[in-house]
Amino acid sequence: MVGHRRVALIDSGCGLLATAGWLRHLRPDLALDLYLDPEGMPWGSKPSDWIVDRVVGTGRLAVARGADAIVVPCNTASVTAVVPLRAAVEPERPVVVTVPAVKPAGATGLPFAVWATERTTASGYQADLLEQFAAPGQAASVACPGLATAVEHADAAGVRDAIALAAARTPEHCRSVVLGCTHYPLVVDDILAALPPGTGLHDSSRAVAGQALRRLGLPEDPAAGAAEVRVHLGGEEGPLPAAALAYPIGRALARGGRIARAELPATDESGRGTDPDTAEQPALRGV
Repeated sequence: MVGHRRVALIDSGCGLLATAGWLRHLRPDLALDLYLDPEGMPWGSKPSDWIVDRVVGTGRLAVARGADAIVVPCNTASVTAVVPLRAAVEPERPVVVTVPAVKPAGATGLPFAVWATERTTASGYQADLLEQFAAPGQAASVACPGLATAVEHADAAGVRDAIALAAARTPEHCRSVVLGCTHYPLVVDDILAALPPGTGLHDSSRAVAGQALRRLGLPEDPAAGAAEVRVHLGGEEGPLPAAALAYPIGRALARGGRIARAELPATDESGRGTDPDTAEQPALRGV
């Protein structure tokens, strides 16, 4: 569509939905290209060189198809491929990556847990974030085996089982949970139901969307007219996978038009009522 700025989001699967939803809510006149990789997923189990080739190749394809900016709403891809991706497309096309919302959780001064995949939990990347933004003993790392896969396949029973296991591993004194995988915001209701009342959830998808707008020099404008949303599956255009349509945000993206705030996952950074019952939450700054 002539005249619309275009943003490409790159992930292996449904992990891009929350960030795409926030972009669509904050600036519906941005044209969105959603790049999913059904044949290559999950990326978390792949060698680093493979992930770099996949992400950089997709980034170059996105630029060739008109992208003005690239967003990587995937922790694995952000950590593994951001340097070569930026080398390939910046400064002409800004690249925005995903960082778990450890900083705002740490700023509360309250104990919190970080839920993430087993690979991310064991990574130096997460350890560095906690060392930088959390006080000693403030944070607990909780691996969530099987949760991202269950979310990706819209396996409701698998989601409940994986969340129950993660909740059982979360220390009782933790007042909030950082969602350290971009799949997890899709099941915030299930996560909150498994945690003690008053537990907060921190997620970075809104901040990533906001940073993309800042890099493009655009203000938020939720009342703008809606541009197109294109879905690319392994490079070819197609519909969103059936599993994505199991989630309200997936259905909202598929129908076109604007996305209401109530259709977005509710976390502390969304301002929609999951704050811990004694903590003043600071705004999450851009990543």
